[in-house]
Amino acid sequence: MHTMWKGAISFGMVNIPVRMFAATEDRDIHFTMLHQPCHTPIRYQRHCPSCQKVVSPEEIVKGYEVQPGRFIVVDDEDLSRLAPERSKNIEILDFVRLEEIDPIYFVKSYYLSPQETGGKAYALLREAMEQTGKIAIAKVMLRNKTTLAALRVYRRVLVMETILYPDEVRAAEQVPGIPDKENLQEKELQLAIQLVEQLTAPFKPEKYTDDYRNALLTLIEQKQEGAVGAKPAPAPAAAQVIDLMEALKASIEAAGKNRPNKTKGRKKRLTAKEPAATS
Repeated sequence: MHTMWKGAISFGMVNIPVRMFAATEDRDIHFTMLHQPCHTPIRYQRHCPSCQKVVSPEEIVKGYEVQPGRFIVVDDEDLSRLAPERSKNIEILDFVRLEEIDPIYFVKSYYLSPQETGGKAYALLREAMEQTGKIAIAKVMLRNKTTLAALRVYRRVLVMETILYPDEVRAAEQVPGIPDKENLQEKELQLAIQLVEQLTAPFKPEKYTDDYRNALLTLIEQKQEGAVGAKPAPAPAAAQVIDLMEALKASIEAAGKNRPNKTKGRKKRLTAKEPAATS
């Protein structure tokens, strides 16, 4: 893994030197825009529609729109005066329980490993967090910006999760059209609960695959070999069941047919094979 950042976890009077690594990776397939006649990659230029010319980097300034079409210019000197003091510390502020934080706050995950002199202090913090069942809330400077973060233990590794500030999460009360109980019938509710129970299974992330990405990789491989595969058959259309009770009953019946019977020890369903990692 490539080290992205070096610093220290500030834990009371204890400093734990750590290195940071990206815990996730973008597996989306990205395309390059080409000029169709010659297949040359397209270059994008910064263009001013008022002056009708290409703008050089030296002529570009930052602006904040305060009214439609009216901007306040903010220069690098302004920003440097406001910039927080540069720090290489992950400063722990509080310890909380993980279940107190809704997943909507989490942004990106990073692995932390101890530097050469930080092994014992790293292990001490990890064990203390595991035994108390707590995670840490901290502040850290990344890319010249102070970010809120959570530290937790994942498979014996300390993981730093960047999290949103409260004012970055929109109030759920602003979402329009959310129904109340809508006079739910007890029979409908019991059937819905039965369907949930029937579809309940242990979380095994390896059984979930990105079918579209796999299909794209297959298409790219076929084109590279000079053969274009046939268009995949469309998925069968779901039957249109208008009545909610009938829809629940049909769903339960379909789920019973498609899922293995736990009590009879049927064979586990095969999952799609993960594609080879691409560079």
